[in-house]
Amino acid sequence: MIPTCHSRSHTRRAFLGGLGLSWLTPLATALAQDAGATRRPARSVVVLWMGGGPSQLETFDPKPGTNIAGGTGAIPTATRGVQLAPGLEQLADLMGDVALVRSLVSPEGDHERGTYLLKTGFRPDPTVVHPSLGAIVCHDLPAGTVDIPRHVSILPGQWPARGGMLGARYDAFKVFDPAEKVPDVTPRVSTDRFDGRLADLDVVEGVFAAGRGARAGNTGHRDALERARRLMSSEQLAAFDVSREPLAVRREYGETPFGRGCLAARRLLDAGVRCVEVTLDGWDSHANNHAICSRLVGVLDPAFAALLRDLKRRDTLKDTVVLCVGEFGRTPVVNPLGGRDHWPHGFSAAVAGGGLRGGVVVGETDPSGGRQPADPTPVSNLHATVLQAVGIDHLRSLRSPIGRTFPRSDGTPLRVLLG
Repeated sequence: MIPTCHSRSHTRRAFLGGLGLSWLTPLATALAQDAGATRRPARSVVVLWMGGGPSQLETFDPKPGTNIAGGTGAIPTATRGVQLAPGLEQLADLMGDVALVRSLVSPEGDHERGTYLLKTGFRPDPTVVHPSLGAIVCHDLPAGTVDIPRHVSILPGQWPARGGMLGARYDAFKVFDPAEKVPDVTPRVSTDRFDGRLADLDVVEGVFAAGRGARAGNTGHRDALERARRLMSSEQLAAFDVSREPLAVRREYGETPFGRGCLAARRLLDAGVRCVEVTLDGWDSHANNHAICSRLVGVLDPAFAALLRDLKRRDTLKDTVVLCVGEFGRTPVVNPLGGRDHWPHGFSAAVAGGGLRGGVVVGETDPSGGRQPADPTPVSNLHATVLQAVGIDHLRSLRSPIGRTFPRSDGTPLRVLLG
C-alpha cells in the first residue's frame, strides 16, 4: 500500500486495545516521550524551480497502463508502493527521504500568475506585492555573519523570487551558470581609483544628508552601499565557485548549468545563505512533451539526488528543506502535437529534509484524468508547511509600508509531513 496521508485504517486506540496489558505501560511511556520531544527547526531552504510547469505524469505522479499516461511507464522506488517516472532512478533510491505532494491545486493556469502564486503562496493582488517564500525565510531567520546575499537565485527565469513588501533588499540576488564568475562584484578600475570614487561618493552623500536629518537615512542608500562594499570584498564569494569542489563531486551533480547550480546551492548553505532558488527552465511542453520531459528529467535526477546525498553526508539535510516544484502541471490528455497543456487541477511537488517525513505521499490524482484529486492541497498549505519546518509562525502578520497587515501564509501546515 502506498503510504498516503489518507490511507490510515488503524487508530492508536485500536492498536493499543489489541495488545496485552504487559505491553501497555512501556508503549505508553515511549509514546509520551515521543510526543514531548521537540524538533529543531531547519535553518535554510532550497527551491528547485521547474520553470514552465513540469508534467506530473512524466515526473512524480506516473499512471502506467492508463489512457492518460500517453505511453509513459513507471519505476519502483525505495518506498514500497511509490513509483516515479522513468529517468528518476537516482531519486527513486532516495524516496525514503522524499515526500510527494501529488494533489496540489491552483486557481492560476497562466505562467506569470501561477509563478507568483507558487513562489509567494498568494494570488496576484494589484494592491500589494507579496514576498516570496525565500524572502520571508531571510527576513525572519537570524542573519548571522554573512556578507554575501542571504537570498540567491541561480539561473533565474523571467520571474525570480522577490522581496515584495519587505523591500528590494530581500529580492533574490541573481547569478547565472556557476561555471562563470559572479557578475558585477569586481571593480573595473584599479584599487586606488576605486577607493577614490568611493571617497568622492562620501562627499556627495554628506552634502545630500546635510539638513535632511532622518530623511536621508530612510532612503536606504547608505545601507545598500555598505552591503555592496562588503559583498565585493568578501571571501564568502568563493561559495559560488564550484570549481573548488573535487571533480568526482561535480560529476555526481551532472555537468550541466542546473547541476552546477545545485552544487553551488549546497556551498552557499555552508556559507550561511538562507534560501537558494535554482531554476531548471523549459518544461512548457505544448508539443513533444515526452521528448522534452525525458531531456529535462535527465538533468533533474542526478542534480536533485546528488544534492540530497551531499546534504546527508554532511549531516545538514535535517537543517535544510529542499522543495522541487513548478507553477502548475500538464493536462492528462496529450494534444495533437504530442504535447500536454497547462493543468493546475492536480499536480506535484517533491519535498525533502528539514525534519519533514520522507517516504509518504499526500493526495492522489484521478487516473482517468478528472479535475478533482483526493485530498486537494492548496499551494498555501505547502508554504505553511515549509515555514513551519524552519520555525516560522506562518500566521504571524507582515506589515506593508502603508500599514496593511498580511499573514506570512494563510494555509494550513500538512501535519502528515511534520510528523
